[in-house]
Amino acid sequence: MNWRTHAATLAERVTRPSSRWHQPIAGTPRHVFAPRWWQYIPDRGWTLRDGAAHPDLWQRLYQDRTFVTRIGPLHADHAAEDDHPTGLPTSSSTLPTLIVAMYRHALIDDGNDVLCVTGTGYGTALLTRRLGEGHVTSVDVDPHLVDAARGRLAFVGAAPTMLVCDITGPLPGRHDRIVSTVGLPGIPSSWLANLKEGGRLVTNLAGTGLIIAADKTPDGGAKGQVLPDRAGFMATRTGDDYPPSPDTGPAWTADADDVTTGRYPVVRVDESWELRSALALAAPGIEHGYDEDTDGVRTAVMVHEDGSWARATGRRGEAPTVHQAGPRRLWDALDDIRHRWLSDGGLPEYGAGVTIAPDGTMNISRGRWSTTIPPAPQSTTAV
Repeated sequence: MNWRTHAATLAERVTRPSSRWHQPIAGTPRHVFAPRWWQYIPDRGWTLRDGAAHPDLWQRLYQDRTFVTRIGPLHADHAAEDDHPTGLPTSSSTLPTLIVAMYRHALIDDGNDVLCVTGTGYGTALLTRRLGEGHVTSVDVDPHLVDAARGRLAFVGAAPTMLVCDITGPLPGRHDRIVSTVGLPGIPSSWLANLKEGGRLVTNLAGTGLIIAADKTPDGGAKGQVLPDRAGFMATRTGDDYPPSPDTGPAWTADADDVTTGRYPVVRVDESWELRSALALAAPGIEHGYDEDTDGVRTAVMVHEDGSWARATGRRGEAPTVHQAGPRRLWDALDDIRHRWLSDGGLPEYGAGVTIAPDGTMNISRGRWSTTIPPAPQSTTAV
C-alpha cells in the first residue's frame, strides 16, 4: 500500500505547507487507525466496510471525511459481514480538517502537555508526532478503543500515555491543554482542576455547533469565547450506548388542542447550525424529525423527554400549521429565536463571551443576551 502518497495528498488538502500540522498528517497512516468502519446504505442500513480485506476501500480513509466505527455497542472491529446494527453512531474517525481545527483553537505550543480523547487514535497520533509521546495523554471511556488505539499507535512507533477514563470525571496529571473531540453538555469542574495555570480548554457543546475555548484564570475558573467556527461531535457517554432518545413517531400523527399558525416557514432545524445551536441552548434535549413529500409539503417535528412535542406543516415560504402539546411550546421557542435573528440581523451565540466558574458553571453572553449552563454531570469513577 502506498499510503504515504495518499497521506501527503490529505495533508495538502487540510493544511498549508507551512503549518506545523502538515508533516504529522503527511506522516501518519490513517488507515491503520480505522481498518473497518460502518457505511450507511439506503435499503441496507449500516453496512460493514473492511479496508484491510479490500484494497479498493482503504484509500477512502484518506478523504477528509468522518468514518463511523461503532453503532450502538457494536464496534466495526468486532462485527461480522452480515451485521446491520441499528441505533446511533457512538464512535468515529473524525474528519482531519476538524481535528486540526480543534488543535489550532487550542493554541498548542511545542512543549505543551495535552490531554485528548482517544477515539480511533488518529488524532492522538497527530499530537504525538507534533509534540512527542511524553507530552500526550489520551483517554476514552471505552476500554476497547483505548486498547486498540494503543496497539495501532505502537505499530506506527508511538507510545503516548493511554488511559481508560471518563472525561467528565477525575483526570490524570496536569495539562496545559484539554481538547475534547466529543460534545459535552457543559464544562466538568475536573477540567478546571486539571488545567495548569494559564492552560486552555477547547470543546464542543453537545447538541450544538458551538466550540468553546477558554483560558484558566487565577481564581480557578476560565474565560474565553464561543469561537466564530462550528463543529459537531458525538456526545460524551458513560456506558456502552446512549440512553434512548425521545421517540418522534407519535408526534407525526398525534392530535393536539393547541393548533396555531406559525410565524415562519418550516425549516429543517437539525441542518441549520445557527438555529440548532440557539435552540439547544434554550431548550436542550430536543429530538428532531423532518420530511418533504413529492408535492413540496414540509413537515417538521420536535419532541422532548418532558412530554412536549410540536409538529409544523406547510409549503416552502408559507406560514405553517403548528400542532403543539405538553408542558412547553417547542415551536414557539424556535419562532422566538428566528424572530430575534431577523430583528437583530444575526444570533448572538457565535462570538459570545464565556466565563466559567471554578465549579464549571458557564455564562455565555453578548450584549443584552446571556445564558447560564450548569456544569457537566461529573463521573466519580477514578482513573
